[in-house]
Amino acid sequence: MKKDLFLNKQGITVHDVAAYAGVSSMTVSRVVNNSDRVSAKMRKRIEDVIKELNYIPNLAARAARSGVQRIGIIFTNPDSSNLGNFLMGALGSASNLSCELLIEPLVAHPTPIDALQALIDKGVHGVILPPPICDSLDVHQLARKNSVMVLSFASASPKLYSPAVLIDDFSGACAMTHYLVQLGHEKIAFIRGNASHSPAASRYEGFVVAMNESNLEVNDQWVLDGDFSYKRGMQAGKELLDRPKSERPTAIFACNDDMATAVIAVAHGLGLKVPEDISIAGFDDTAIASAVWPQLTTIHQPIKEMAARAVKIIDESIKNQDKDKEKKVNHFIAPFELKERGSTAQLKK
Repeated sequence: MKKDLFLNKQGITVHDVAAYAGVSSMTVSRVVNNSDRVSAKMRKRIEDVIKELNYIPNLAARAARSGVQRIGIIFTNPDSSNLGNFLMGALGSASNLSCELLIEPLVAHPTPIDALQALIDKGVHGVILPPPICDSLDVHQLARKNSVMVLSFASASPKLYSPAVLIDDFSGACAMTHYLVQLGHEKIAFIRGNASHSPAASRYEGFVVAMNESNLEVNDQWVLDGDFSYKRGMQAGKELLDRPKSERPTAIFACNDDMATAVIAVAHGLGLKVPEDISIAGFDDTAIASAVWPQLTTIHQPIKEMAARAVKIIDESIKNQDKDKEKKVNHFIAPFELKERGSTAQLKK
């Protein structure tokens, strides 16, 4: 059969591929589904036809027929200390619920929209998105257009119309700031996170409010921008600590653990003792917080449990989305805990 016959078709089907290759539709399906019941020669022949006709399997339809919930996850930072715990929680929950997880790294795509489209093309029923992707209206619109449920994970600005799992970043930052003040610190610096992430803004707001509540001034020279990375934490730490003692803060509160532990490394490199010369605190309580010396005082965010809950909530939301349009959207707020460890101490007058 000539290829020209297919040029004006809206979409190439498995039957078109079969007709062009001169085989049965079942044989083409076996190749598409990676069945071992097709010879290598026949597989090559069919794969060449698929490529020639630009046939794209309808993975969404296949997923619907299987009856198994397909949940996509996009992660933004492969170097994040949170990623391991997140994946452990999500995979464990998916196994218990018999869901299928599809993990998509953002770095593999030009834009977040492209990453989401890739998951939609693979037939996902729902997606779990971190900030800043989950805060994008364009992302939500694309998902809704394709009847894909979105769960916002760790966003400080969850959408009212879609489920979310988060902690109270504002209150956590308030609690840490008040704790440092109670230790006698008044000269407190803050290293902000990525400005495009809503939790970063909420944590900074919590710091500012707590300082004001304590009648302390926020020194703009001690508020530095960061991007949640260890590298940026080292740069900010050097800027804050490589100066005369009279010009240094006595405590530094970083927006996450990666930046806070980097500041500890900078302090060691400058010959400063932690916490005798400088108290340092972080946020998240990732694995690095307990691995560094001295261990890091931080706000514990139960990422593993939150990820497990996220999979459970989105699975339930997908199953129930056509049953009760008026059902309340599930926003689960996980508890945080201030973990006092060796990197902070009472200020010596």
